Amino acid sequence: MTSSAAPLPRVAVDATSLYDVRTGIGRFTEELLRAVGLRSDLEVLAFAVTLRGRGDLATLVPPGVGTTRRWPMAARPLRTLWRRADHPRIERWTGDIDLVHGSNFVAPPSRRARVATVHDLTFLHHPELCTPDVLEYEGLVRRQLRTGAWVHTPSRFVRDEVVHLLGADPARVVAVPLGVTPGASPRPSRGRDLAGGDRYVLAVGTVEPRKDLPTLVSAFDALATDHPDLRLVLAGPEGWGTRALDDAVARAGHATRIVRLGFVSEADRGGLVAGAAAVAVPSRYEGFGLSAAEAMAAGTPVVASDAGSHPEVVGEAGLLVPPGDPDAMGAALHRVLSDPVLADTLRQRGRERAAQLTWTATADGIVDLWRRAIVDRRSP
Repeated sequence: MTSSAAPLPRVAVDATSLYDVRTGIGRFTEELLRAVGLRSDLEVLAFAVTLRGRGDLATLVPPGVGTTRRWPMAARPLRTLWRRADHPRIERWTGDIDLVHGSNFVAPPSRRARVATVHDLTFLHHPELCTPDVLEYEGLVRRQLRTGAWVHTPSRFVRDEVVHLLGADPARVVAVPLGVTPGASPRPSRGRDLAGGDRYVLAVGTVEPRKDLPTLVSAFDALATDHPDLRLVLAGPEGWGTRALDDAVARAGHATRIVRLGFVSEADRGGLVAGAAAVAVPSRYEGFGLSAAEAMAAGTPVVASDAGSHPEVVGEAGLLVPPGDPDAMGAALHRVLSDPVLADTLRQRGRERAAQLTWTATADGIVDLWRRAIVDRRSP
């Protein structure tokens, strides 16, 4: 007797970000693929819009996720075409699918359902902070909305922005929070070794203008006199905000206590977060705020700007201050460093909040979105 079971939905996910240093989008893509790769109710295929490392994608994706080995995909010419037309379709590389998910703003054209993760609208609010590649996202996202794509956002804040600022259909924009990757027994002692001292404030992330690290440097410089044993540790790859950060450090009176580590491994990042007296997130705009969420999960007090999604993600589990205000940032850090009761309260609240943010829940929410989009596409 032949089986009458329906074939599993076949979903293609953009895994281009796995070729890069694993910052926020790379971690989201990796953890989503890891979670859906374990499921038995769908087939997942990864593709990469890049000429780098052709044939290496299979070594980057988690178990249970297939890859395409067809013709190479060149990002720049393809994006130029996709801003103007619905060709070439992704099926040229993936074969027949039920849905394509663009994990980094861009869902390629397809005969079937499409979902794009829009992480934030920095390109709309702060074009001066964006690279030329990022500035292309506005045209691509607007075209996707016009041609029926669904949108995933990592927060309700970004969902509302996509609806109100880009005119998206509210029924087709779904907020699913990101998760927090559990640390593999982080060693606070390793963090203190890397910092070169026992007490330090930590900031984690790529050096880009949106992260506003110069404001944090100014806040630390004013704070450092009252806390002579305190260091500021900046961990993350260099980016297009490096010059402004260089200038801020050069102006600082306590520059010798500012430690710039550059990119660190996942294990070292975990040790740094666990060993910090506080994690500072001074961003001028955030679509989610993974560094704040990871600090809360580690039980490290968080001081963050109240920009973007931070009030939604951090809430009362951290101290929130106006963005771009070094005095407010410094005062909040001083409170945490000087008040053990407050610090303990924030540690407890942070752990409780982070416990609600799991990658399993993220994957469940996104798979539910995939199913809705597939059914919608198939409906007459």
